[in-house]
Amino acid sequence: MNLVELFLTALDTIRAAKLRAFLTTLGVVIGVLAVILLVGLGEGVRAYIGDTFASLGSNVIQIAPGKRDTKGGVQPPMSGVAHKLTPEDEQDIERRVYTLDGVSGIVQGAGTLRYENRRRDSMAFGVGERFGDMRNMHVDSGRFFTAEDLDAHRRYAIIGRVIQDELFGDVNPLGKTLKINTTEFRVIGILEHKGQSLGFDMDDLVLIPSTTALDLYSLDGYTSIMVRARDKANTQASIEDVTDVLKRRHNGQVDFTVVSQDDLLATVNSIMSMMTGVLLAIASIALVVGGIGIANIMLVSVRERTREIGVRRAVGATKNTILFQFLVEAVVIATLGGLIGLGLGAVIIAVARVAVPGLPVQLSPWIVFTALGFSGLVGVLSGVMPARSAAKLDPVEALRYE
Repeated sequence: MNLVELFLTALDTIRAAKLRAFLTTLGVVIGVLAVILLVGLGEGVRAYIGDTFASLGSNVIQIAPGKRDTKGGVQPPMSGVAHKLTPEDEQDIERRVYTLDGVSGIVQGAGTLRYENRRRDSMAFGVGERFGDMRNMHVDSGRFFTAEDLDAHRRYAIIGRVIQDELFGDVNPLGKTLKINTTEFRVIGILEHKGQSLGFDMDDLVLIPSTTALDLYSLDGYTSIMVRARDKANTQASIEDVTDVLKRRHNGQVDFTVVSQDDLLATVNSIMSMMTGVLLAIASIALVVGGIGIANIMLVSVRERTREIGVRRAVGATKNTILFQFLVEAVVIATLGGLIGLGLGAVIIAVARVAVPGLPVQLSPWIVFTALGFSGLVGVLSGVMPARSAAKLDPVEALRYE
């Protein structure tokens, strides 16, 4: 018998015992469905984080006070740092590093915002005039800060949409006086709607000039300095140049940490790859259980079809023919289960994306091939032992079997 005949024979056998075939494939269906959903969720989260980083600006480099070996995560406070990052550091970087397309000191703090009888606790960020371009945060109404605003330490504020809605309501906030803690600021701009980004509401914040923020929080150094390379090819050169400038300013000490956005994204991708691998391993357990079920049913099938095997051997079927007959049958059962699981997974993902548009789950081609490959492999492994058992039957004994 050729492969096509073996395949058709396997289908005939499955059709003859539909309920048993369905119950046999159920374990593989659940296993493939678990692989599709869990790995799809992991891949979706990875893509979401990558898109979020891209939306926050490209070629961005963060300089934080203090030397740390690890990259990424929440930056610790500046206390205990020998040299803080000062406006003079910012200016020297801007003057001496020619591979940069923007520099901005950052001051991060919390503030109680008040307008008339309304108040709201929110985040206040001190930023430079290039921050909006570097972080893709542009004003929808009004204007952004200028170099003159920073030099003069002007008390200007740019607010997000949530701040506008909660504090000002239907009143146009431009030109109005907003209190941050106890200091009055004039609203000169309203940010474009950005929504959630990595768990942070980009609309629930207020921006003020970085120099003014140092006065507001009584600081003598920035939380960090953000710079942007002219293009991706210049990122490493920019990091080296910035490091050289700050090292000279800090008496030869490297008491700061320079991290590019690519470094942060690489760290996140490494974590996500590990998580995806763990999810794949967990989901594969269901496939292994499904494979054990197929092997068990196939062994029972060999016993039930002993006389059939004897007849086939008596009319000239070889051991290899019998072996391949049962092996193909196991692979067909597993593959059918894989296809059903794949179809169910695709439907569930499609419905979930319609019901929850922001849900980070996607069906990548490699997930499809991996799931089907696993199900086929399970079929081969679970069918080998029953197939060998069938092939080893003595034809005379098989014909006598009751």
